Amino acid sequence: MEPRVVQADNAGLFTLSGTRTHLIGRERVAVLDPGPDDPLHVDRLCRELEGASQVTILVTHGHADHSAGALPLARALEVGAIPEVAQVRVRGAAPGIPEMLADEERVRTDHGTLRALWTPGHARPHFAFLWEEPNLLFPGDLLLGEGNTAWVGSYPGCVADYLASLDRLESLSATRIFPAHGPPLEDPVGAIQRFRGHRLHRLEQVAAALDQDPAMETDRIVDRIYGPALPPSLRGAARWSVFALLDHLGARPFPPGAPLEEG
Repeated sequence: MEPRVVQADNAGLFTLSGTRTHLIGRERVAVLDPGPDDPLHVDRLCRELEGASQVTILVTHGHADHSAGALPLARALEVGAIPEVAQVRVRGAAPGIPEMLADEERVRTDHGTLRALWTPGHARPHFAFLWEEPNLLFPGDLLLGEGNTAWVGSYPGCVADYLASLDRLESLSATRIFPAHGPPLEDPVGAIQRFRGHRLHRLEQVAAALDQDPAMETDRIVDRIYGPALPPSLRGAARWSVFALLDHLGARPFPPGAPLEEG
């Protein structure tokens, strides 16, 4: 079994080729991360949901590229975009979402059961989902389908949370991983270890910078560990990542004003 995938047209540096909305089930359907508030994407999802009688829209976290389409999709279904739909629920971890999920809560479809997993780090709150019967994992933004890094810099303690969440994902022994950005990951353990190793390497780099100069300014640390290849459009995200690493090392408190809506 595999999920159906509808990809949004929101490609970018944070979203890669675009947000991938995953659908599980045919009559009782779970829609994972409905994506941005884009009428074309909502319309594609409605077409893919034809024949469904119950739809549960699940949101991994509150970043707009994952969550903003949830209520527009629900409204489209409720006003009759698909006449067969008798029940629509919107659940998950985002502002304005009617129903919060609980850790280990199960959502049932006609193609099996999804288990919600509390996995903060990229954001808080954040959920991943395990499709239990085929043992497929949907990690939200903890893992991407390309590269070796996700953005971790949105709140105090996010690095510790992220590393703990990766440990939790690894313990599931999933057979494949379906990120919300990028293609599926065919080697789950290898992918998780790669993303963990990258974060630990960044911690080592920041610690080495502080060993050289405990008062080194944040921008100098950014320059030191990211180098000249860092695109200007990603410098802000890199600074917040360094703030989070400094916080994790106990070197400096995490400052206020983190960009919680980064994707």
